[in-house]
Amino acid sequence: MIRRRTTAALTAAFAMAAWAGSAPAQDFPSRPLRIIVGFTAGGTTDLMARLLAERMRTALGQPVVVENKPGANGSLGADFVAKAEPDGHTLYFTTAGVAVIYPHLARAPYDTVRDFAPLGLVAFQSTMLVVNAAMAVNSAVELAALARENPGKITIAITALGSVSHLGLVLYQSAAGVQFQQVPYRGAAHAMTDLLGGTLNGLLGDVPTVLPHVRAGKIKALAATSKRRSDIFPDVPTFVEQGFADTVADQWAGVLAPAKTPPAAIAKLNGAIVAAMSDGELRAKLKEIGVTPSPSTAEEFAAYLREEYARWGRLVREKNIKGE
Repeated sequence: MIRRRTTAALTAAFAMAAWAGSAPAQDFPSRPLRIIVGFTAGGTTDLMARLLAERMRTALGQPVVVENKPGANGSLGADFVAKAEPDGHTLYFTTAGVAVIYPHLARAPYDTVRDFAPLGLVAFQSTMLVVNAAMAVNSAVELAALARENPGKITIAITALGSVSHLGLVLYQSAAGVQFQQVPYRGAAHAMTDLLGGTLNGLLGDVPTVLPHVRAGKIKALAATSKRRSDIFPDVPTFVEQGFADTVADQWAGVLAPAKTPPAAIAKLNGAIVAAMSDGELRAKLKEIGVTPSPSTAEEFAAYLREEYARWGRLVREKNIKGE
């Protein structure tokens, strides 16, 4: 798991890297930058990218434009950036699903580790196990016990086959030694409607999806798949805290550049990301939608990306998980 660092420490680290490579970095960027998003406009990923782009413009002195290239679970946009000129002007705003899960489920036209230069993490958002408020369970432990008494009868929705939601449920079942009736959806909206209507018992959904309904008392949050508690739901324990040690399925967002992007450009771009994420207004907006700002150095993100890529690859192979 990546170590969380203060914004001040990250800014200092960037300053040292930028000083070391100041000569070649002076001419970068030389024109407007593009941040490619592999999903349609209007979603949480798109919103995060646009908030980031607005503030990176100030740090870089050039316009930073978000372009949506949806398709194939985000992989079309990723492939576009992987094949772009490695000069630092074309970037990809990625999520865990696109970067470290999808390549193990399908023949992705890119290799995440080989074809990209990680620039930095942006944010984390926990995936939460929630149930209908009428259910007589108040923890993941109690839900697992109920599932043992009713094998295959407790319905838990996942937002898509091969998603963080899906893999998180696989980890929970394995750790608890239970079997739920998995109900796959395409996205969280319909699943949430069915959960609120009583058609489903539970859902593994991200914080932005479940937040308003938990606050309204219509559903109950039982556990977070993150390694640490969500700062949006500080009173909800993680699966790890409840004894399910391997049930960690973080949803995160970060920025990638094409492989072979010059180190000086990487340092300057990382500095712009960190500076953007230190903006109080941006941080407040992200927290409003259930996203936790979590900037990192480029080196930390690279190490975390490799670790997550290997971990999800093992799970997909061991459990023979299929995507859509």
